Amino acid sequence: MRPSCRRLLATAVTPSASQTGPTPYSWVSNATAGPSTGRLAGRTLAIKDNISYTEAPTSCSSQTLQEYHPPFNATCVTSLLDAGAHIVGQTKMDEFGMGSGGSAAAVAEGSCWAALGTDTGGSVRLPASYCGVVGLKPSYGMISRHGVVAYADSLDCVGVLGGTVDWVKEVFDILSHPDERDMTCASSPSRQRVSETLNSYFTSLASIGTTGTTGTTSLRGLRIGLPLQTHLPTPNVQLPPSLLEHLKQLGATLHAVDLPSMRMALPAYYVLASAEASSNLGRFGGGWFGSAAERETRVAGTETGDGRRRRIRTDGFGREVKKRILAGTHALSADAFNNTYLKALYLRRLLRRDFADTFRIPHPLSPGAAAPNNGVDILLHPTAIRTAPPLDQPKDSGESEYLQDLLTVPASLAGLPAMSVPARQGDDGWPVGVSVVGQWGMEEVLFWAGRAIESWHNGA
Repeated sequence: MRPSCRRLLATAVTPSASQTGPTPYSWVSNATAGPSTGRLAGRTLAIKDNISYTEAPTSCSSQTLQEYHPPFNATCVTSLLDAGAHIVGQTKMDEFGMGSGGSAAAVAEGSCWAALGTDTGGSVRLPASYCGVVGLKPSYGMISRHGVVAYADSLDCVGVLGGTVDWVKEVFDILSHPDERDMTCASSPSRQRVSETLNSYFTSLASIGTTGTTGTTSLRGLRIGLPLQTHLPTPNVQLPPSLLEHLKQLGATLHAVDLPSMRMALPAYYVLASAEASSNLGRFGGGWFGSAAERETRVAGTETGDGRRRRIRTDGFGREVKKRILAGTHALSADAFNNTYLKALYLRRLLRRDFADTFRIPHPLSPGAAAPNNGVDILLHPTAIRTAPPLDQPKDSGESEYLQDLLTVPASLAGLPAMSVPARQGDDGWPVGVSVVGQWGMEEVLFWAGRAIESWHNGA
């Protein structure tokens, strides 16, 4: 195994004795394996280090939880194991979930067939774009979050990264099911409405000879929206004109759409995400979890009260986490609540309304809502505002660091499914991804369009 990949995985992954090249199928380890039969039998998967896994510590890349061993597997991990998957390791991440770069890099390296990440504001899609792999953030509630260490509850989603659209779909289909242990997970009746909406949509397309199934090349009848707010002045990451022409040749129609509230999505996101994070991370004070709790047992009686809690949180949290906690605590304070937090919630409602007015596929859980006849089925835009930043580049602690999420947070705030698909190489030689965004529950439409983008990229 290459040294670069060893740095990506928290659990050792070693090649089999017959390994002769970096193929994604033959990596094995002493980690947990599911049954020899199943939909994922023989498939190797890695999981992000904030997803509970009994075979190794779940540290969230934080000193606070560096020795925390979960007593149970997350629902998504159990589903993978039940399907026969081999869990080969845990992937590195930014502290407490802010980035799934390890999962994307492990897939791109070939160390695993697919990987799980979490996406709050782009943490699956941005690394997927940077590494040239497919990354899916599903509709909010489609995959259970039970066993996932919470960062921002109303935004967190378990996402899937893989080498192809169909590989990602294969994992998504296994993970997408109800879970009574997660109150935010879509129920069976909700999923039935999704199925009915999809059937109605594809039935309407069948009348003009389009099915949207695996292997279908025609996009006849598909209306693709190009948001005006996502047009970037930098040619390096713009939508390739040849891709747009390819989609039109397959029968899709392109339409400019206006989503005015997207301009305020980024500040609204950081207010809401930081506020929720400050609440969720408040539990890590050394009393219950990880090495900090164990240290407290050893030094019991030397410190008491707020002083002990302050020391543990100061030592255990990194700089970026502390910044988010302080920002979120301020947003929830009496002085800023009305002018900051409530306004961010209002902007989120505006964004959801703009999306609802854009899609012609009705929201499955709002059957009475009228969808515009001249609306679009999906949105298409660049995933990131730049290619992957170099490792040796000085870290920017200013506003530009947060601008990386500019194009990914709107779908997160609205709870919509979004998938990044590799599109081309940038001028600097690094991958560039494009994002497909759809109505809530319409992952199948994303997979349909994603295959067309993938076929163009593979043949380009």
